Amino acid sequence: MRILALEQYGAGPFGTAQLVDLGADVIKIEDPATGGDVGRAVPPFRNSDGSLFFETFNRGKRSVLLDLRNASGRAVFDQLVASSDAVFANVRGDVPEKLGIRYSDLCHLNRSIVCCFLTSFGVTGSEQADPGYDYVMQGRAGWMSLTGSPDEAPQKTGLSLVDFSTGLAAAMALLAGVIAARETGVGTECDVALFDTAISMLSYVATWHLSEGYEPTRTALSAHPSLIPFQNFPTADGWLVVACAKEKFWRRLVDVIGKPEWKSAPEYATFEARRRNADLVVHQLCQLFSERSTADWLEILVPAGVPCGPVNDVSGALSDPLVAEREMIVETSHPSLGAVRQVASSARVGGHGPVIRRGPLLGEHTNEVLTEVLGLDGNELKRLDAVGAFGDGKD
Repeated sequence: MRILALEQYGAGPFGTAQLVDLGADVIKIEDPATGGDVGRAVPPFRNSDGSLFFETFNRGKRSVLLDLRNASGRAVFDQLVASSDAVFANVRGDVPEKLGIRYSDLCHLNRSIVCCFLTSFGVTGSEQADPGYDYVMQGRAGWMSLTGSPDEAPQKTGLSLVDFSTGLAAAMALLAGVIAARETGVGTECDVALFDTAISMLSYVATWHLSEGYEPTRTALSAHPSLIPFQNFPTADGWLVVACAKEKFWRRLVDVIGKPEWKSAPEYATFEARRRNADLVVHQLCQLFSERSTADWLEILVPAGVPCGPVNDVSGALSDPLVAEREMIVETSHPSLGAVRQVASSARVGGHGPVIRRGPLLGEHTNEVLTEVLGLDGNELKRLDAVGAFGDGKD
């Protein structure tokens, strides 16, 4: 699968990175006038050749410099469209039409092309032309009102989950579009927005509100809004997550903590009873868990089959033995950044993972792609360069 990607920063590149790891040929079309993907300049770990931020989202891709405002540059882009499966762009919602990359603009070149747009507010609607970012969406879509403790200000999530989730949604939409195009010979458009994704991920909380008028609030100790116990608990030296999402897990828990009588006690016996008596149940469990270390509790709870885990910092998470066992850390070599170690994609198909390559230098694959895909020779590449197809020139 060949994808032409007009992408930048995190959301779009995160989505196409998953497709690269699954075997797609993602060709980044980068604007020479702006220095390409702005992610190349994101601090703190950067130099003139790129950044660790860029490497995270762009491993395995190929970079082609093309000035789409230049007639010759646009002609090269159109030729690439004719031999590709999809055009992917994460831009402001009014930009696809301005760039002439809607399906109606490209279908004469390739009837089966799939045009996938990841925008802030969609390619239609009254806010089509407005800019937007992950944090803005977390606030507007109600996420911040659900995150943090009740006595604190609303907070964002620790990671850019709207960006990443929208990238995944766009990758899924693109795949669906390509599958349909291969079956029918007719392409389509995919309209995926940060705002839509953030709203859709309200999920069951939205269902409860829309159907029953439920008004969610922030919970102490990162507690689940209705399942108890399903939250953080302080231990003698840190924090522990215990998640009893089924009654059998509650029964296992009370057995191993030495409170078997709680299985039949009316204030503890069922989900609904524990919800009504949440303050009492959580208070008693907090006292009990604070008496031992996190490691001690894990030695007790894990063998008993109680869903639980430590609350790690990033260092602790990446040092978890299961990370190495599952081969979740990959390494590439960059000419100026040196060894780049990063986490792998969680999407795996088949018995082994992909071959991981570093992210591309700006325009690194221009000649390679145009020779391989379009069959251009050296003389034609020189001509295109001279007329400004790759930047700094006039047609």
